[in-house]
Amino acid sequence: MNTTAAETSPPRHAPVVPRTLPLFAGLEERVFVRLDAIARAMNCAPGTRVLSQDNLDSPFVVLVSGQLSTFRAAPDGTVTVVDVLSGPAHAGLSAILTQLPILLGAEAVAQSQIVTIEAAGLRALLPEEPALATALLRAEAMEFRSLVMQVCDLKLRTTAQRLGHYLLQLAPDATATSASMRLPFDKRLLAARLGCRQENLSRAFATLRELGVETRGARVVLNDIPRLRDYAVATDAA
Repeated sequence: MNTTAAETSPPRHAPVVPRTLPLFAGLEERVFVRLDAIARAMNCAPGTRVLSQDNLDSPFVVLVSGQLSTFRAAPDGTVTVVDVLSGPAHAGLSAILTQLPILLGAEAVAQSQIVTIEAAGLRALLPEEPALATALLRAEAMEFRSLVMQVCDLKLRTTAQRLGHYLLQLAPDATATSASMRLPFDKRLLAARLGCRQENLSRAFATLRELGVETRGARVVLNDIPRLRDYAVATDAA
């Protein structure tokens, strides 16, 4: 499904780029005003395409709230979901900085609020606004760090350990011995997020049942968090 984003129409002079986003922390209002001039706020329904793979002039997408999936399509039409982003987050920064075609497409998988910032306009701002350049370089460095950790995760943990670690991150209270939560997206996307097939994800959930993990549709109950933590983080790359 590929729907069209609905551009919002804020009152004249109203800010477009949210001032409280961690990505832009510490920037002066003057910089935000310049960003507002090249930015648009949009509300996206599930299925809305916000970035197209291999586009040479893709905008910088700031996910304010909601969820985006990033994906790569092979020449034969096979599509692989690479990651699922939850707001606040961003996509497309590497293509902006390198001026190369974007490697991954992106679409909304839940009702989402995004801000798109023009590629050419943003690149023109960077030499004139060192604080903005520093903020974006830090964001790209953190994204690369996250990617390295994901690669380490794939090599050092089994699918069941990766799943256990992910579920522990969803627990609302890190000090609790049990927890109940709802998966933030369907199991197809969860399998992609963990770097496995859906059948491997089912086997991983079966393995974790012995560690007190119960599933009831999208609801997950962790009955023994200390035991699950010992199992899931035994090979933690962090």
